[in-house]
Amino acid sequence: MQNGSETELDVRGEVPQNANEHCPGTEAEEAGKAASCEGCPNQEVCATAPKGPDPDLAAIADRMSSVKHKVVVLSGKGGVGKSTFSAQLAFALAAPGQDKQVGLLDVDLCGPSIPRMVGLEGQEIHQSNLGWSPVYVEDNLAVMSIGFLLPKSDNPVIWRGPRKNGLIKQFLRDVYWGDLDYLVVDTPPGTSDEHISIMQYLGATNVDGAVIVTTPQEVSLLDVRKEINFCKTVGIPVLGVVENMSGLQQKIGSLNFRAVGEDGEEKDVTDYALEELRKHAPHLLPMFAHMEIFHVGGGAEKMAKDMGVPFLGRVPMDPKLGKAAEEGRSCFAEGSDCTASAIALQRIIKNIVQKVESKK
Repeated sequence: MQNGSETELDVRGEVPQNANEHCPGTEAEEAGKAASCEGCPNQEVCATAPKGPDPDLAAIADRMSSVKHKVVVLSGKGGVGKSTFSAQLAFALAAPGQDKQVGLLDVDLCGPSIPRMVGLEGQEIHQSNLGWSPVYVEDNLAVMSIGFLLPKSDNPVIWRGPRKNGLIKQFLRDVYWGDLDYLVVDTPPGTSDEHISIMQYLGATNVDGAVIVTTPQEVSLLDVRKEINFCKTVGIPVLGVVENMSGLQQKIGSLNFRAVGEDGEEKDVTDYALEELRKHAPHLLPMFAHMEIFHVGGGAEKMAKDMGVPFLGRVPMDPKLGKAAEEGRSCFAEGSDCTASAIALQRIIKNIVQKVESKK
């Protein structure tokens, strides 16, 4: 049992381990509202979570029956690069030569960054007799996000739990994806109401598993441990953990060089430094310079081992990857120059595909 400040909520409707005495159960109509719920750490979640048999679950299962593989991307903390990873995972799966139909579903309702990261900002969705039509990046890469429903990209989404849950359900029930090989689901950080809903709605549709994204420092790993326990509680397999921003890595030839005087004044000496390298050590220019940013012991790899889940690999902090995400481009496309990060991402994504497809 966890300590009383942590919520252990089983979305299948069982009584949480840290619930008050006489708990009515998470799926009861009075869940979160009964007198016995007062002061329970789970009260707010129980009050807003869906109750009882949901008639829409059959419709969601029917809609999802045309999707072969479903991968949920999670993070314990915001700002770790989860959405960047989700977008690049979708780009990689849909890359030329892969022969795959891919969908990317953004359920990060309060921070929908996927439209920008795939170059679809400002697009709108349309409705047909088959349901909502997603927006297409390419013929084989479809995207759905609340970002397409907002009048302006900087409009806030100020919704309570039930309305968020309703939109997640609508995305799963009403979006017509057609036949997909992969559906990548980008979720908000943490283990909130949205996570409980997405897991409950997808629970009967054979989710292949979750990829959890973190950064190396302990302040992020603390929340990732909770995310892993959440997955174990709701019965979603953990495909593995990705350590993002794992040191700064750049080609020496793309670095800027500065001379700093004793008075702190900086002078750009990039041209001089690169010319000296070209003259005296040209073999160094294509090499990568790597510097650790977060000096931690073991990082995500040790944490994954301790938690008994796979470690998928590290992605270095790469300014070229950040630029590609800002501009809505694939880091794998010709001319992207995301050499440092693309190699690491390709290795990780290949590992994910092998894990997913070996199950079938």
